[in-house]
Amino acid sequence: MAVTYKKLFHMLIDRNMTPAQLQQEAGYSANISTRLRRDSYISLESVEKICRVLDCKVDDIVDFIPYKEK
Repeated sequence: MAVTYKKLFHMLIDRNMTPAQLQQEAGYSANISTRLRRDSYISLESVEKICRVLDCKVDDIVDFIPYKEK
């Protein structure tokens, strides 16, 4: 399965918050921000930090997309 964080970025826009502000408030590294933009996996610890800052659930910010069968 692949992962996408489009929901997260839409939520940030709705809350008038930049990814840099989220990074600072949640206390994660710039590397995590890059991984989010690239729809790469991040640790559950980082997801938890984001959810705490945004007061949301995991499924509010992450979508899992099944790989297409060949």
